[in-house]
Formats: sequence, structure tokens, C-alpha cells
Amino acid sequence: MYSPIPVLNELKDLYDSTRDYLADGFELHDYDDKGRFPHELDDPAFLSRLIPFAQANGSGSTYAIWRADDEPELARSPIVVFGDEGGEHVVARDFTDFLRLLGFDAEITVGHESAYFYREEDDDHSGSHDRFVEWLRERGLTPAGDPDGVVAAAQEAHGERFRAWITPFYEKIGWA
Repeated sequence: MYSPIPVLNELKDLYDSTRDYLADGFELHDYDDKGRFPHELDDPAFLSRLIPFAQANGSGSTYAIWRADDEPELARSPIVVFGDEGGEHVVARDFTDFLRLLGFDAEITVGHESAYFYREEDDDHSGSHDRFVEWLRERGLTPAGDPDGVVAAAQEAHGERFRAWITPFYEKIGWA
């Protein structure tokens, strides 16, 4: 079993059965591989609340589940992104919203001030995009038509709380 999240295990099965990207820049990696975070961020209280699971873009940003509370069902926890050049943001309220963002099929851009998805109208879709969209539909989901709206809703629901939680860890290592 890849993870304790059934839909993530299903996504992993789909991912493993394809040769092309399901979504631009998205690659699953070992579940809960804490080595995806910079070595300075080794505080057990920090690491215990974050579960990295995927590469977010071609430059090495990382998606992680943020255990904002003791919700036993991890699929209901927010998804955050850590930029390879800095910046960390809540991007999805839960795993369902995250899957819909992937369906938009664009690499996420992560900066210090924001994270967003952008694709041109005439951009080609990833090689396995159609298969992924069908997989979403089988689960009653559709790709996000407005990824900025999904990210904004996640920020509204969890952004301030995430910033308040992460800031002391960054201050401790001199990053704030």
C-alpha cells in the first residue's frame, strides 16, 4: 500500500500504469519522504504535521498534506506546496480540490507571495491528460475550470492558520 489514503492509492495505480504525465509537472514520489524538505527544517514538530507526496513542477517544488489538526481522514486535510526557490502556500482545501487542480493540467508556479496555475488556450495537454480526466469523472469529479478560485478558497479557509503555524519554524532557523 502506497499510503493510508484510498484515493491517493488509486491515483498511484493510475500514475504507475501510464508512461506520460497525468498533469504537467506532477510526479508522485515516495509517500512521506521527509527528505523532500531542506535539511534545516528538521524540527520533529514541523515534520510530524507535513506529509510530502509529489513533485509539483519541473523545477522541484513539493506538494504535501498539512495535518492542520488531528483529522483522522487525511484526504480531508489541506494540500500545501513548497516552492523550490522558496514560498509555501495552501493550494487545496482537501484532496478532492487537489485532484481537480491537477485536472487543469498546468504546472504550478510558486513564489514567495503566491502560487498559481496558468496555461495558454493553445497549450497541449499532458500525454495522459484524457485518461486522467476520465479517471476523475469516474469519481464524480471534473477538472478545475478556475484553478485560481480553488487556490483562493483554500487560502481563505486555511492560509492564515498555515502562515501562523509555519512562521515559528522559519524564525527558529532564520528564514523569517
